[in-house]
Amino acid sequence: MVKKLVVKKLKAISENSQLSATIRESAQQIWLAGLGAFAKAQQEGNNVFDALVRQGEAIQKTTRKVAEDKVTEMAAKATGTWDKLEQVFETRVARSLNSLGVPTKDDVAQLAKRVAELKAAVDKLNGASAKVKKPAAAAVKPVRRATPKAAKAAAKPAPKAAS
Repeated sequence: MVKKLVVKKLKAISENSQLSATIRESAQQIWLAGLGAFAKAQQEGNNVFDALVRQGEAIQKTTRKVAEDKVTEMAAKATGTWDKLEQVFETRVARSLNSLGVPTKDDVAQLAKRVAELKAAVDKLNGASAKVKKPAAAAVKPVRRATPKAAKAAAKPAPKAAS
């Protein structure tokens, strides 16, 4: 019986050593595969990194272009809105000033033009009258001042006419 126990133990040890050897061999292969992947990554890593950088730059360029287009579009919309708001404000202020009787810029410009035309006409007439000989010095009658009685009489309303 002892012999059977020893044989069983030797078989068990032998099986354990085969299992251990198989595990060791698998671990060795996994280790070697990891080292191979690391070496491959080192060799190709720079190429992959450069390719990723190029892709990132392309995406950034595209994104920046889209963002700039959107900003330009929104700025155009905002400018259009401000222009409309400014026009509405100017129209309402002009309408209010007109209802108060305040002359517009165009009204003042027309009046200035008319005054310039009238001044030119007066200057022309004055120039023509300066050429005409003045009559001999006419006697100028002194102006009488009104007496207080005369002023009161002039201020009284005229009597009503009989109807």
